[in-house]
Amino acid sequence: MAGRRRWSTEEILDAAAELLRTGDAESFSVRKLAAVLGTDSSSLYRHFRSKTELLRAVADRILLAAMDGYRAEGDWKQRITALALRVREAFGRQPELAAIWGRYASGGAGSRLVMEEVLQALRAAGLPDEEIPAHYHRIAVLVAALIASEAGVGTIGPEEYEQGMELFRVAVLGADPERFPALAHFARDMRPLGADRPAAFEEILAAHLAHVGAAIGPGRTPRGPSGGS
Repeated sequence: MAGRRRWSTEEILDAAAELLRTGDAESFSVRKLAAVLGTDSSSLYRHFRSKTELLRAVADRILLAAMDGYRAEGDWKQRITALALRVREAFGRQPELAAIWGRYASGGAGSRLVMEEVLQALRAAGLPDEEIPAHYHRIAVLVAALIASEAGVGTIGPEEYEQGMELFRVAVLGADPERFPALAHFARDMRPLGADRPAAFEEILAAHLAHVGAAIGPGRTPRGPSGGS
């Protein structure tokens, strides 16, 4: 009797990513993945010690795709913005995986490449080394939250989206002006969360980077592209 096929790590990740496109991290399990591959869970645990480790690896491949062909160009703000947009675009092609990245993070090569570029850009800005980790963390939280939020909208089907828009219009345009005077006043100019996400992403990121820039202060000289002094 022929033995079961041995799946490579990349083939397992391919199958996991495909399974996650039709579900989510909560419903995903190593047992379900093993069933898809026609094997048993123990064979997958030879590649990944846990479900969390596997999910982190799936998310990391998105970051690797985002960094493929990336070149650091422009000043520190342009570098961070370009990188964030690449990550956003990569997860936009697989929105179901964005929430996994936000929840499980990643410790793989893709994650390290992203971290390295943001840290190098912050050093190039002229920030003192002791302030850089905190600024990095805030940027990472902001970008991950924006991408996960946008991806959540991207996974909604057309019919469900239209239902949501109708509920939004009823809730806003039909607001009682006595109980919700400000909402009634601005109702016709209010936009649902799903509207104009790309512009909102860039504006929010730009505002935060401007805040970081203001913290640099006078007398601090930007460093070279490599982040060296």
